Amino acid sequence: MNLLRKTDYDVVVVGGGHAGCEAALACARLGCRTMLAVMNFDSIGAMSCNPAIGGLAKGHLVKEIDALGGEMAKNIDATAIQFRRLNTSKGPAVWSSRAQADQLRYRLRMKEVLEHQENLEIRQTVIDAILTDGPEQRVCGVVTSLDETFSVSAVVVATGTFLRGLIHIGLKQFPAGRMGDPPSTRLAQWFKETGFAMGRMKTGTPARLDGRTIDYSGLEAQHGDLPPHYFSFSTPAGEPALAQLPCHVTYT
Repeated sequence: MNLLRKTDYDVVVVGGGHAGCEAALACARLGCRTMLAVMNFDSIGAMSCNPAIGGLAKGHLVKEIDALGGEMAKNIDATAIQFRRLNTSKGPAVWSSRAQADQLRYRLRMKEVLEHQENLEIRQTVIDAILTDGPEQRVCGVVTSLDETFSVSAVVVATGTFLRGLIHIGLKQFPAGRMGDPPSTRLAQWFKETGFAMGRMKTGTPARLDGRTIDYSGLEAQHGDLPPHYFSFSTPAGEPALAQLPCHVTYT
């Protein structure tokens, strides 16, 4: 990263999901002038799929992020509605922590942390292209959908499923980043024209059910762990911040 050259930003992070939030915070906390580019301020930190943190591999990753000074573990500890250690009937090697989140509180808390972070500016904008210069084609800027150009020394692309995104519902298909949000088509085209191999990430979103419409009498209640196993090394032991709720298990 050439920080000697005068630029609008040292780093531009594209995308405000889990990865984008952590990348933006890490850069800003290291003292870099950072811009987080998001399509929608209100979607920062949104949990698009299963509103939970953890599991075998992901839970391990969250703890590594926490050890490096990241925010995800602190955020889920503050906004979880159930903590549960999985696979305890098996050997300790496959035990893993998982926490179900209050989707709204998780998103709002992460947004607040970003808004108060020094050296970090959040812009509601769409990045259409990355500019390069010199024989080595070093990154030197970004162009937005409004034809704004910002000079920059480095770009972190954390667009998730938004690049050339496509939603499948039954046999119906339509372009989208996720339900209700547009895809990032021009940036995807830039990558293709620049010579990058393009693929598409696959994710699956479970149905959203209104809890008031469910008959719980025939379901098996699955309560969380008390005391909870927190994710962050900095979270003090004690009662969870939010009231804890059970999951309910059914079979087909």
